[in-house]
Amino acid sequence: MTPGRVIVVGGGVIGAACAYYLAKAGWTVTVLDRGGFGKGCSHGNCGFVSPSHVLPLAGPGVIRQTIKALFAKDSPFSIKPRFDPELWTWLWRFARRCNERDMLSSATAIQALLNSSRTLYDELMSSEPFDCEWQTRGILFVFRTAAGIEHHAHCVDMLRSAFGVTATRYDGDAVRELEPTLKPGLAGGFHYPGDAHLRPDKLMASWLRVLEGHGVAIRDHCDVQSFQRDGGSAVHAVTAQGPFAADAFVVAAGALTPHLNNELGCRIPIQPGKGYSITMRRPARCPTLPLLFEEDRVAVTPMQSSYRLGSTMEFTGYDATLNRRRLTLLTEGARHYLTEPVGEPIEEEWFGWRPMTPDSVPIIDVSPKMSNVLIAAGHNMLGVSMAPATGKLIAEILGGTAPHLDLSRYRLSRFP
Repeated sequence: MTPGRVIVVGGGVIGAACAYYLAKAGWTVTVLDRGGFGKGCSHGNCGFVSPSHVLPLAGPGVIRQTIKALFAKDSPFSIKPRFDPELWTWLWRFARRCNERDMLSSATAIQALLNSSRTLYDELMSSEPFDCEWQTRGILFVFRTAAGIEHHAHCVDMLRSAFGVTATRYDGDAVRELEPTLKPGLAGGFHYPGDAHLRPDKLMASWLRVLEGHGVAIRDHCDVQSFQRDGGSAVHAVTAQGPFAADAFVVAAGALTPHLNNELGCRIPIQPGKGYSITMRRPARCPTLPLLFEEDRVAVTPMQSSYRLGSTMEFTGYDATLNRRRLTLLTEGARHYLTEPVGEPIEEEWFGWRPMTPDSVPIIDVSPKMSNVLIAAGHNMLGVSMAPATGKLIAEILGGTAPHLDLSRYRLSRFP
């Protein structure tokens, strides 16, 4: 398609990346967001750019672990019991993928986006005026039990043999030589050197400046409710502020994408997975490396200007309440590992809806109903990590150029 006018629905990190690569390809771009640009799930996440996060959530043994977690007191994972056919269909699809064959297939699709995005981030940081506290120190997975570290060792072996992802093992107190703020007596950890991290709100502020510098128009508080069609193509995005005309449209609305199911002509298999974070002043003894405590499902991001604890997962639908017990789980989990787990004062307590697909793979495809409407959604917990490659793919699809990744892995048709 010859570059013309394009509307990007969604001002999160995926929408921002789509807008950027479309503008670079010559499109006249407008971004419409129902709230404020960069204020959704892209705002308060942990800011990891993680080529190491290849494996999907669904894998062998996960069903047993999930059921056990549901009945555990203060589990970091929870599902709110309710009558919700979309949720139960999602869970059924997830359960079907809890086997090695489907796990490896999903991992191949995930890795392609992660590796491409990691390379593109290096290019972006050197070519555009991003000010987002970008650091390339890797990520350290830390374990407090021997069972935990040995289980992860099997994952490391598989990642190395199947995907070429390497990590260095540190046993016992050797892990404290790498990260001295850890407590003594831990089982050890694995350091993934290829990962990076940043401050997400500053990333989105940088995206805003960069996009405006490339002529992209940003319209906040502009909720897209429907599309006006002419035959098999969309001609307007209909909002409360009126219709917006374009030659092409990209739906990058994250966890809210299923709200447009009827308009898109399909059932988008995305569930909102509610995650939490606490941002605070850096403690006096602040880690230098970003940390993941898998056994307690807590992530630690030592940003240059602040400090963040994040994670947990709630399937509670589009519940917009802040569960304070979830925030407490973050601080309690960090206390098992760090000599100084929190800082004062607290700057922000936050939650966001992650767009979770059953196979942990995003949807990057054309709407079955409108040939000029693309879907770029379902990036699970890796939106920041996958954004640049997704944006580049969207620009390639609309421009009719050869995609730099195999698009068949991200088709909507993979879901029966």
